[in-house]
This record gives sequence, structure tokens and C-alpha cells, in this order.
Amino acid sequence: MTSINRKARIAGFIYLLCVLIAPYRLVYIPNALFVTGNASATAANIAAHETIFRLGIFSDLLTGVIQIFLGLAFYRLFKEVNRKQAMLLVIVSGILIPAIYFFNVLNDAAALLLVHGADFLSVFSQGQREALAMLFLKLHGQEVSAAEILWGLWLFPLAALVLRSGFLPRVLGYWLILNGVAYVMQSFAWAVSPQIQDTLSSIAWPIQFGEVVFMLWLLIMGARSGFRRSHVPAQSST
Repeated sequence: MTSINRKARIAGFIYLLCVLIAPYRLVYIPNALFVTGNASATAANIAAHETIFRLGIFSDLLTGVIQIFLGLAFYRLFKEVNRKQAMLLVIVSGILIPAIYFFNVLNDAAALLLVHGADFLSVFSQGQREALAMLFLKLHGQEVSAAEILWGLWLFPLAALVLRSGFLPRVLGYWLILNGVAYVMQSFAWAVSPQIQDTLSSIAWPIQFGEVVFMLWLLIMGARSGFRRSHVPAQSST
């Protein structure tokens, strides 16, 4: 196995970990524990299944850490293609996105404190604590929607590097661009026109399989020579 092929498969494996772990808090926890419009039932579910909820907090932390290593893995893979774009990718995917994950767990931690009703929260009634807990859970979801702009933006330098690499199919690069646009548009809809957010998400959902296909290609196929290159050697481009 060549060095570049090994780097591609390592990046694919780290990407796979991210794809497998991130949905636990993003999808499973809300579906399993949250009751829409019912703060009391949601708080009761969290209290009854605290370990499940805490695992959601840990999954966000772990996803943030994995994202750091993913950014570094992509830098090692693409630095000879274009070092500046590879560094931009690391800044967005390996620094900014993990920071969002680490920050967002505070909302879940606050919700958990309110559900437990510590002594210093005795000035609030149980109903008020439950409403505040739901507020922090909602803030977690709002932060996820805001972060989608970063989920999209990091795919643009990644797509450019794929298109220039010569060792990955160019179609993956174009799909990643569409995937990135879909994320950015979803974040835009959340901020500007939330009434169309669900409809836009339904339309964008198939496009967002681009990341999964790209991850599987890296993991299974690795890096292969023979794809048309569209860049000058890295020594000249930097």
C-alpha cells in the first residue's frame, strides 16, 4: 500500500468514526427522550434515562475530538496538492467545528442541572426548571442549525483539493460542493426564513449523501492514480 493510499484510508476511517458517533446526540437522543411541546415529559425522560443523555454529551465531545484528527488527516493527505487550501480546511474543520461541539455541550449540561434541581435552583419552581431545561435543549438544536454553515464551508476547500488531487474521482469533488451548498442554505434558512427550513432539509437530504459516498471511497478504494489532475505541482502553487 502506497503512502498516499494509506493516508486516504486513515482519513476515511476517522471520517467513518465521525459519521457513526455524531448522530447519537444529533438524532437518537431527541427521538428517544424529547417530547415536542412538553417540557415536563422531556425532563422526566432525561431523569429516568440519565445515562443515555450523558452518553449524548460525551458523544458530542468525542465527535469534536475526532473532527480535530480528521482535519489533520486531510491535511496530511492533501498538503502536497495545495498547502494553503489544506491549511484552510484544517482551520474550519479541525478548529472551528470542534469548538462548536465543545461549546454546545454546555447547553445539555445546563439542562441536566435543571432537571436534577440542585439546591441553588430552589428559587425556581419545578415547572420553571423544566421550562428552562427545555430552553437549553432548544438552544442546543439552534446551535446545530447555526453550525451547519461551517459544516458546509469546510467542504468547499475539501472539494477543491479533491478536484486538483489527481488521485480521487472528480465527481466526488463536485458532489462535495453540492453537499456544502446544501448545508449553507439550510443554515441560511434557519437564520432568515425558518418556515422553509424543514422543506429545504427534505430537498437537501439526498444531496448530503455526498459526504458518506466520499468517506466510503476513501475507506474502501483509497487513493488511486489515473484521475485527471487540474493543478500545478504544490511547489509551484505555494
